[in-house]
Amino acid sequence: MTTGVVTLGETMGLFRAAELGSLAHVTDFKLAIGGAESNVAIGVARLGAPSTWIGRIGADGLGDRVVRELRAESVTVVAAVDDSASTGLMVKEQRTAAATRVTYYRSVSAGRNLSVDDIPAGLIEEAQLVHVTGITAALSDSAHAALHAAIDRARDAGVPVSFDVNHRNTLWRGRDASSEYRDIAARSNIVFAGLDEARLLVAGTDPATLAASIAALGPTQVVIKLGERGCLGLIDGETHEVAAVRITPVDTVGAGDAFVAGYLAELLAGLPARQRLETAVRTGAFACLGPGDWEGYARRDELAILESREPVER
Repeated sequence: MTTGVVTLGETMGLFRAAELGSLAHVTDFKLAIGGAESNVAIGVARLGAPSTWIGRIGADGLGDRVVRELRAESVTVVAAVDDSASTGLMVKEQRTAAATRVTYYRSVSAGRNLSVDDIPAGLIEEAQLVHVTGITAALSDSAHAALHAAIDRARDAGVPVSFDVNHRNTLWRGRDASSEYRDIAARSNIVFAGLDEARLLVAGTDPATLAASIAALGPTQVVIKLGERGCLGLIDGETHEVAAVRITPVDTVGAGDAFVAGYLAELLAGLPARQRLETAVRTGAFACLGPGDWEGYARRDELAILESREPVER
């Protein structure tokens, strides 16, 4: 029995302001969880495919909440409990209706202590696909080692590796992210990147040139995420351009992870490249229709809502 998509990284508690304005004045917050890798795991699970998240949490209420929420979303959780550090925290404020700011409190978090020993024997080898991000590579030396160990084990077992650049400036200050990203991309089968992220790996201006240059590093599937313009995929040497679904966004945080989840779920289902990309733009769009990092992610039977012209379903 396979474990479907296996991913690893840090998931944190999330305080989200429940009203517009600066944190200096907002008084009402909602508590949730969030993390790029667990977001993907949730998105994959909601589309009916198995997923597993590997991480490290503190021995605290936020850590308990991370585990509870992920299990409630049918994600298999492999979480080491760290008695020496607390679960990380992020705070999301919506300064205006169109501007969101996320602040991270993770410098001494349990998630940064993720290590090679936290990855159980056989789990990677039984997966259909291993998904990693540039966030985990930047967290710490031990997390970096865990990510590369997962890639090594996947490659040795013939398990495909998916890499979403997911660049975070604050994690890479004073360090060279570009060479690290190129190294991971060269050892991956699938690479996802936004336009600016792609330019961290290779030179170029237009999506097609960037995708071709990234593919030259080694991956056979390169997807450039273009937000409201849709996406471009260079899949097994063939270029596909898919337009975005027109929506009025409420909250765009987590949309890129939902996009990746849509693509990977369809890849596991054996669907052709065009359909993978079409589902990806739809799951990404759906994620923008409600607040929260992952709470609004679509289940498969909900994707048709994007095409519905009826405001009320009876």
